[in-house]
Amino acid sequence: GTSTARATDPSQWKLDLDGSTSQPGPTHTSTGRGTGLMTLETVIEKTAISLALVVVAAAATWFVTGDVASGSAEASSNLGLLSALMMVGMLGGLALSLVNSFKKVVSPPLVLAYAVLEGVFLGAASKLISYAIAGTSIVVVQAVVATFVAAGATLAAYKFFDIQVTDRMRKIGAIMAVSILGVLVVNLVLSLTGVVEGGGLAGFDTLGLIVSVAIAAFAVYALVLDFDMVERGVEAGLPESESWRAAFGLTVTLTLLYFQLLRIFAILSQD
Repeated sequence: GTSTARATDPSQWKLDLDGSTSQPGPTHTSTGRGTGLMTLETVIEKTAISLALVVVAAAATWFVTGDVASGSAEASSNLGLLSALMMVGMLGGLALSLVNSFKKVVSPPLVLAYAVLEGVFLGAASKLISYAIAGTSIVVVQAVVATFVAAGATLAAYKFFDIQVTDRMRKIGAIMAVSILGVLVVNLVLSLTGVVEGGGLAGFDTLGLIVSVAIAAFAVYALVLDFDMVERGVEAGLPESESWRAAFGLTVTLTLLYFQLLRIFAILSQD
C-alpha cells in the first residue's frame, strides 16, 4: 500500500526541522537480526557482501589478464583485453548505478551485478594505472590502505563530533554528485572522440591531480551522507531489504574514493 511505498522510497522520508526522520509508527533502534527490519547489522552484512564481490571481481580481472608489461605479443593482446574489460566494467557499472539510484524498490541482484561490474572496472583500471602510469603495483596497496583509513576516520568523526546532516546538506550532495557525473561523462566522450588529449580532466597531470583531490573530498562528504542515511533508515524501522540500498550507496562511495586515491598516488609517484 501507500505506507509501504513510502517506507521503501528514501525520497519520501519526512524530515523534521531538526533533520531527524519522521515516519508513522514507533522508532526502531535495533541492531540485531531476525526482526525483518533494517538494522546496523544487516547493513554491515549486505555491504560486506557487496564489497567482497568488488574485490573478487577485481582480483579475477587482474590475474586473468596475465602479463601486460613485457612488450611481447601476448602482453599486447592482454593489454587490449584489459582495456576492453575496463570499458565494459565502467559503462556497465555506470548504467547499473543509475538504475539502482532511481529504482523506488531496491533490487539486490542489480546491486550485486553493479558490484561485479565495478570490480571488473577497478581491477582493470588498477592494473593499467600500476604498469602504465606508476610503474609499480604498490600504488594499489597505498590506495586500499588510504581508503580504509579515510573511511574509518570519517566514521569516527561522524560519531565523535555528532555531525548532524541537514536536508540542505543532502541537497548539496545530490547536486554535487550529478554535476561530477555530468562533467566526467562529457570529459570521457571528448577524450574518446579525440577532442581533448591526455584524458582531459581525467589525465595524470597537475590538472588531473587537482580533479582527483576534489572528487576524493566529495567522496568523504558522501560517506557522511551515507552514514546518516543508514541511521535514519534504522530509526525509521525500514524493511530489511532497504539494507541493500544502503549497501549500494556505501559501495559506490567507497569504490569512488579508492579510485581517486589510486589516481592521486599514481600521479605523485611519477618522476
